[in-house]
Amino acid sequence: MKNNIAIIGLGVMGQNLARNLANHDYKVIVFNRSPEKAETFIETFGSEDLSYEKTLEALVNSLERPRKLLLMVKAGPAVDTVIQQLLPHLEPGDIIIDGGNSNFKDSIRREKELKTKDMHFVGMGVSGGEEGALNGPSLMPGGSSDSWKALQAILEKIAAQDFDGNPCVTHVGENGAGHYVKMVHNGIEYGVMQLIAEAYQLLRQSYHLNSKEIANVFKGLGEGKLKSYLFDIAVPVLEKEDEFKTCNSLVECIVDQAGQKGTGRWTAIDALERGVSLPTITIAVFARNISAKKELRIELSEENPKHETTPRIELSEFVKILEKSLYAGMISCYAQGFELMKTAAKEEGWDLNFAEIARIWQGGCIIRADLLKVLHHAFQKAEGERPHLFSIPDIQTLLKSSHKAWHTVIRLAIEHDVSVPALSSSLMYFEDLTTATLPANFIQGLRDYFGAHTYQRTDREGVFHTEWEG
Repeated sequence: MKNNIAIIGLGVMGQNLARNLANHDYKVIVFNRSPEKAETFIETFGSEDLSYEKTLEALVNSLERPRKLLLMVKAGPAVDTVIQQLLPHLEPGDIIIDGGNSNFKDSIRREKELKTKDMHFVGMGVSGGEEGALNGPSLMPGGSSDSWKALQAILEKIAAQDFDGNPCVTHVGENGAGHYVKMVHNGIEYGVMQLIAEAYQLLRQSYHLNSKEIANVFKGLGEGKLKSYLFDIAVPVLEKEDEFKTCNSLVECIVDQAGQKGTGRWTAIDALERGVSLPTITIAVFARNISAKKELRIELSEENPKHETTPRIELSEFVKILEKSLYAGMISCYAQGFELMKTAAKEEGWDLNFAEIARIWQGGCIIRADLLKVLHHAFQKAEGERPHLFSIPDIQTLLKSSHKAWHTVIRLAIEHDVSVPALSSSLMYFEDLTTATLPANFIQGLRDYFGAHTYQRTDREGVFHTEWEG
């Protein structure tokens, strides 16, 4: 009996996806560049539904047609290398799926190249980390509608479930749409993590709470409207004991330098190239960059001590205000991500369904949160349109009820010398988009003065230039 699907690349994600597929009664064949790793994996988890081959030719020949091959190798040149190694053994109609964090531009190129050979290429975003890969990830496949029809049953079986029990997978769109949506997902993840980190810093620096006390606050927040995977895992991260007993909890002994793998940066760069405002996500990338400057920060902190003042708001009251502020900040962050996808959909010719995207992010993925149910219903009411989130009545109501709290938290942060760039930028994004008259008229006047860049008038049609002196 032929195998249903092959997985090439046995990192943790590849291994767990292979196990997930086999657990759902699919016959899975695996391959790894290092045979020893494949052998060890099969010795540990192998079964009649999970086996391996030593060569790519044997792997391909073991598959039912159309052949389905899921690549779980490092994004970049490695993906192209494996594709070139596979091509001599494949036939028209076969499907190559890239499940790594590839750049969407590479996916567009690869899909175009394989199309000339009558083969399918599917760039598929996979979110959920190790646990999601094994127990049910959120899946964002791009590619042709024909490839989706061939893969739909398999992907729906292994995906996580949304709040209504439906699989967290949908056909996102053509060519690179799947990896693009995953890229934006990761950008939103950067923004939301930074928002939560700023809440942690406010409680630590202004109210002098230790990590376990902050964990108790976050536990309460995570049981309300901020319920989400990131708040769920925030509690054990803050509570974890330090095995060396150097610090009260492990997180206090972790160096404050945040790493990044590039998808947040890609999102920010793409927004700049498309002329879309993405302040919360972009500032989250910048915040990680600043965190890397540890030595400089230590040096400058000695000359710029922070003010020690007593908070003017009782902690219990502040936590209520903080909840509203974070909720509004997260809505703003999501709004920026969806606005970027709206622009990309228009420019790339993708028919992105925002209601479906919000739905498939409800389970399995890192940014899964109760808020996504609100967004899903909001976009459903828009009946297929892709409005800005701020223009949807239900979202307007939520933001209006949080507006005062948003300002209060940022004001307190300023009073206590606490940097809250994500909270601030998410609010400023809202303020700018809800302001009829911005100071850009003054900027246009300056531009015309020094560069004759011209301007338009409010009272008549046309393009104008002024000799500003004389």
